[in-house]
Amino acid sequence: MSENKKDLPPRYAGFIAGVFSGVMKNAVGHPFDSVKVRLQTSSGRFTGPLDCTIKTLKNEGVQGLYKGFTPPLVGWVLMDSVMLGSLHVYRRFVKENFYPQETKLPLLGHCTAGLLSGWTVSFVAAPIETLKARLQVQYDANSRLYTGPIDCAIKLWKHDGLRTLYKGLIPTMIFRTNFIVWWGSYEIITNYFQDNTSMNNAAINFWAGGLSATCFWITAYPADVVKNVIMIDNVDNPRFKKYSDAVKYVYNERGGLKGFTRGFVPSILRSFPANAAALAAFEFIMRLF
Repeated sequence: MSENKKDLPPRYAGFIAGVFSGVMKNAVGHPFDSVKVRLQTSSGRFTGPLDCTIKTLKNEGVQGLYKGFTPPLVGWVLMDSVMLGSLHVYRRFVKENFYPQETKLPLLGHCTAGLLSGWTVSFVAAPIETLKARLQVQYDANSRLYTGPIDCAIKLWKHDGLRTLYKGLIPTMIFRTNFIVWWGSYEIITNYFQDNTSMNNAAINFWAGGLSATCFWITAYPADVVKNVIMIDNVDNPRFKKYSDAVKYVYNERGGLKGFTRGFVPSILRSFPANAAALAAFEFIMRLF
């Protein structure tokens, strides 16, 4: 497909299309994400994803899987709008300034745009994911510190303002550096399907979206574990002064290298349907411009 300037959607289009992506992603993926975060951050409470799901449903009902739903509902809309909107803008910037003679943006350009979009959306994602993670690990009355996302945000703000809400910024940026893999593999898979199959654009976007997200999570998962451990750290007496402290904690107290894979199964199970649906929605809206 040609990527000449006259063929490209306007720069604002990605931000609008990203809203639809965020709605779809959260609707499909939140229960998987709740199980993932609980497995990542608990010590011995669950034996695995199935046990976590069963115990959550038994003790808290279906709503237990949707705890912390509001921050990502608002958050995914905002995050996907910023992520995919900035991705579109960065792709155009890289193409126009570094590859003006090329008919298509090369793979390196897609990887560069993906990296920049990952770092950009981290400034939005860090406080949202902090609220989400803290709400998701409220298992019962004894562990309940917040009545909801607004109460959580207010209490964290009162503690130390933006510093508390943005404690997970650097871990979030490290985690999202793996967007190089996501958007690089998305381009590779998309081109393969276009050249070797007779699938229509919607089907290609669905499969490329799901498969590339799976590639991303395989490479990024250990960093996600560290990120979430830091985000739920005690605000009054923090255990992790540095990123490396959290890495050592996961390794030493969560079973060595296996500690970096806790919650991996629900994450992978979530990654394909949630991102396949989200990117299919995004690309569909982009084609309307």
